[in-house]
Amino acid sequence: MANTYTQIYIQIVFAVKGRQNLISKENREELHRYITGIVSNRKQKLFAVFAMPDHIHLLISINPNVSVSDLVRDIKAGTSKFINEKKWINGKFNWQEGYGAFSYSRSSVDAVIKYILNQEEHHTKKTFREEYLEFMEKFEIAYDPKYVFEWMDDH
Repeated sequence: MANTYTQIYIQIVFAVKGRQNLISKENREELHRYITGIVSNRKQKLFAVFAMPDHIHLLISINPNVSVSDLVRDIKAGTSKFINEKKWINGKFNWQEGYGAFSYSRSSVDAVIKYILNQEEHHTKKTFREEYLEFMEKFEIAYDPKYVFEWMDDH
């Protein structure tokens, strides 16, 4: 639409099914490149991506003509297919249902990029579960703990 200008920054977080450590360091860069391709093919801008062994963080500038849920669905479906075709794991790779999406102002973008790119060091001090529940609290998102991802220690 003419004369429409937007700048919407969203951090997206989602986890490997069962929170298993299935994304290896050796495959991380290739997965990052593949995700970059999916995001740019959808005409969105990726600012940062980092795949931990059991979850992934993205910072995207999203155009309002694309829904967050459609973009996440495309990223998850595309990367699952990619990982399975590459046979990076024994058996079938899947992402867990659901995701977190958190909005930021322009002034926060640099800090969020640093946060995402510093995931390995960050997770020496804090588990993914602690991190994710802190996001829920920080953004004042009402949630039922039994519906927030499937945690390894819940089995």
